[in-house]
Amino acid sequence: MKVGFAVQANEGMESRVYDHFGSAPAFIIVDTEGNEVLTVNNKDLHHVHGACNPIMALDGKSVDAMVVGGIGAGALTKLNALGIRVYGTGASTVKENLSLLGNHKLQELSVHNSCRSHQGGCGH
Repeated sequence: MKVGFAVQANEGMESRVYDHFGSAPAFIIVDTEGNEVLTVNNKDLHHVHGACNPIMALDGKSVDAMVVGGIGAGALTKLNALGIRVYGTGASTVKENLSLLGNHKLQELSVHNSCRSHQGGCGH
């Protein structure tokens, strides 16, 4: 399984998960079967609000799941349409969240519990 994480900076498995998918400077992609870790700079970092292109952001890399601190409904819907499940963080680092995901302890996000605006408790 390939799991992507929106991160502030590349610190490998100790990278801190970023507050919002679309404005994350980078993504860490972990292949849980091959124990490979790949870093991808956000190729869609300067998009117009609400027009995030997740495939461009991930530089065309494929993932099965994404773990984020927050995500807009548009980006979430686009990821889901590609068969990518999106989860909210339960800890601060990639390593901790990967463990929680493996133990089914992360909440899967839907348009009903995503960030729909830059107001409220979204954290971005």
